[in-house]
Amino acid sequence: MADELEAKAWAVRALAHAPYSRFRVGAALLAADGRVFSGCNVENASYGLTICAERGAVVQAVAAGATKFTRIVVATDIDPPAAPRGACRQVLREFGPDLVVDSVGPHSRKQWRLWELLPEAFGPESLG
Repeated sequence: MADELEAKAWAVRALAHAPYSRFRVGAALLAADGRVFSGCNVENASYGLTICAERGAVVQAVAAGATKFTRIVVATDIDPPAAPRGACRQVLREFGPDLVVDSVGPHSRKQWRLWELLPEAFGPESLG
C-alpha cells in the first residue's frame, strides 16, 4: 500500500496550484477502511488562505465519512523531504497521534509517527 500511496501523492503533487512559492506538495491519506484520499497545496495571493496538501486530503476524507487514518504520504521536490508543518500536524492529530507519516523527496524519504512530530499535543482528550 505504501507504494500506491506514494504514487498517488506524487500524481496529485503535479496538480498543485503553487504560483507564488513554486513549492508543490501532494498528500495521500490512507483511511483505516482502506480508502485513499489525496490533496495538493492550493496557494492564494492572500497567503494565509493557502490550503495545504495534508489538510486538503483530510477534508476529502471527512467529507466521505472517513475519520480514522493509518498513514499519510507527503511528496515534495526537496531532499531531504519536508515534514508536514505545524497546522497540518495539528489537524492530523485530531484523527490519531499514532498516524504513520512518510515524507518523500526525489531521492530520499523520512518516516515518523505523528506523536514524534507533535509531542505533548492538544487533542480531543484534552477537552475532557
